Amino acid sequence: MLSPKLRRITQLFARLPGVGEKTAQRYLLFLLTADESLAKDLAHELGELHARVRPCVRCGNLADLERPDEEPVCAICRDNKRDPHLLCVVARVHDLVAIERAGSMRGRYFVLGKLLSPLEGIGPEELPVPCLVSRVKSEGIAEVIVATPPSVDGEATALLLKRELTPLGVALTRIASGVPHGGDLEFADPITMGRALAGRQKL
Repeated sequence: MLSPKLRRITQLFARLPGVGEKTAQRYLLFLLTADESLAKDLAHELGELHARVRPCVRCGNLADLERPDEEPVCAICRDNKRDPHLLCVVARVHDLVAIERAGSMRGRYFVLGKLLSPLEGIGPEELPVPCLVSRVKSEGIAEVIVATPPSVDGEATALLLKRELTPLGVALTRIASGVPHGGDLEFADPITMGRALAGRQKL
C-alpha cells in the first residue's frame, strides 16, 4: 500500500535493531504527520553522525567532535573527578552505558570492541590487548575490573585478560553475580548492575 519512496524508508527503519516492519511504518507515518522540523532535524543529525562522533582515542567510548580535525576524547576520559587508578574493561559501548546508568563506577573505561570467539574467527590478535597493557603500565592503574558478559565468549575473554595483565602486578577483579549467565550487560537493570559491581571478586 506504500509508494516506492515510503517502502524504501520503511525498509531502512526496519534494519535497526528491535524494529520490525510494523514499527518502521509507525515511525514513518509519525514523521509524515508531525511537524516538518522534526524530520529535518533528524535527517541533519543523522547526516553528520559519522563525521561528528568518533571512538575515543583513549578508551574506545564514543566522543563528540566540535571540529572534524580534533582528537576524539570522550567526556568520561576528560572528567578529572574520575578515579584515574581504576579501570573497567567492557566488551562494547552498550555495556559501558549500562554500567554508567547504574552510577556505581567512578573510574574510567577501556572498550575492547569485541569478545574472544574462536567460532567466529576472533582470536587474541583481534583484540586491542596490547593497547590495554600499555595503558595499565603508563597510567599506574591499581585495579582492573573485567566486566565482560557472563557468557562463554565473555569468560574466555576474561581468562585472556587475566593471563596478559597478571604479570603487571595489577589487582584484577571480575563483576559478581547479579547479571544472568548468557545475558548481555546492556539489558541489566541499574540495581542488578550496581550489585554486580559492588560484589566484584578477585579474578
